[in-house]
Amino acid sequence: MDFNKVRAIDIHTHAEEPCCGTRDDGYDDFQAGMAAYFKNPAGASGMLPSVQETAAYYRERNIAAVIFPVDAERETGFRRYSNDDVAQICAENDDILIPFASVDPWKGKMAVREARRLVAEYGIKGFKFHPTMQGFFPNDRMAYPLYEAIEEAGAIALFHTGQTGVGSGMPGGMGMRLKFSNPMHVDDVAVDFPDLGIILAHPSFPWQEEALSVAQHKPNVYIDLSGWSPKYFPDILIRYSNTLLKKKMLFGSDWPAITPDRWLADFENAAFRDEVRPLILKENARRLLNL
Repeated sequence: MDFNKVRAIDIHTHAEEPCCGTRDDGYDDFQAGMAAYFKNPAGASGMLPSVQETAAYYRERNIAAVIFPVDAERETGFRRYSNDDVAQICAENDDILIPFASVDPWKGKMAVREARRLVAEYGIKGFKFHPTMQGFFPNDRMAYPLYEAIEEAGAIALFHTGQTGVGSGMPGGMGMRLKFSNPMHVDDVAVDFPDLGIILAHPSFPWQEEALSVAQHKPNVYIDLSGWSPKYFPDILIRYSNTLLKKKMLFGSDWPAITPDRWLADFENAAFRDEVRPLILKENARRLLNL
């Protein structure tokens, strides 16, 4: 990949399709709920893009994409998309895709072993955690051996923060507990693993100021701006993006729930300073990923 030529790096895209043929019970309802929340017709139709289709989409737009599955088998009962499958497809499309992985920290020693293997075999750049979907507080010590392995490998830990579209409007929120995704829980992780690159994913509603405070206070913490259209960003997020945290903010779409076409069009009309835009779109991610 020639990072001088791509026009942006999308730090937050999803490999959504299940790995094992037919979808699990409840998976269609889950995706339909997500589609309604994000107004995403692909999810509603059940025709979510494959990783290969994602690569083609991003290649056509000359945007690099960090892509990952989410391992939440324990909480959701949905079989995960194999990290190996995603990594292999990324290797076939290494001109445009950057591989992350996801390992449920509740898997303990198995999770640590898998993380180390993925980095060694595929050069995985980071790991996605979704505390609400995986049912854990990020500062739970049971996850610390996994963080240690990621830190030792020089990889990144990306944490979902704030409210989630997952389960929104479904009975009981599909069992999703929002409390797990308060970004202040990640502050402990940043203290205990100062050499671990950390990304707080999404505008962290209703804890936006907590996320900004953690990113401002901890040198190893960044924020990605995925999951929301920029036209809905709170004023305080844009203010910090333009000033104190201009080198900590990262472009992310949340593909396929939100497309980069939609995100970038709304970004053009949001109140970001001209000198800050290239930092958000590419340069901050390039530095964090050590590309």
